[in-house]
Amino acid sequence: MDSQTLSTEPSATTPRGAVAIITNRRGELLLHLRDDLDGIAWPGHWSLLGGGCDPGEAPAEAIVRELDEEAGLAVDGGLAELFETPDTHGSGQIISFFAASWDGDETTLPLAEGVKLQFFAPEHLTVLPIPPFIRDGIHRFLAAQPGA
Repeated sequence: MDSQTLSTEPSATTPRGAVAIITNRRGELLLHLRDDLDGIAWPGHWSLLGGGCDPGEAPAEAIVRELDEEAGLAVDGGLAELFETPDTHGSGQIISFFAASWDGDETTLPLAEGVKLQFFAPEHLTVLPIPPFIRDGIHRFLAAQPGA
């Protein structure tokens, strides 16, 4: 490895986070409208539920905690870890993406952060303000689906 490669790899001290791509039986994706406040990453954008890892917490533990804290959500059949990607223009974290399914009514969830939760069909995502790394992760997930 050359020194340029080494400098771009995350270190043990690089902050980490986790997000969940949650789909329902119709193939819609659950998105979270973030608060439009100074001091938070990607204010006023639609994103995935999730957040940063606490010290010593693995991304798989963080996403379960974040889903519960943000929306009182326990997903059907657990979470599958997909891939990770950096949020270089927002939080600076390395974000682990997870996938899960849930067929409930998002309007009944006790939202503790942000403005609202809503399911969207994939074809409607193009008009929403979504952080680039989240949009890329969603596209990567959708491209890997059977029949994509």
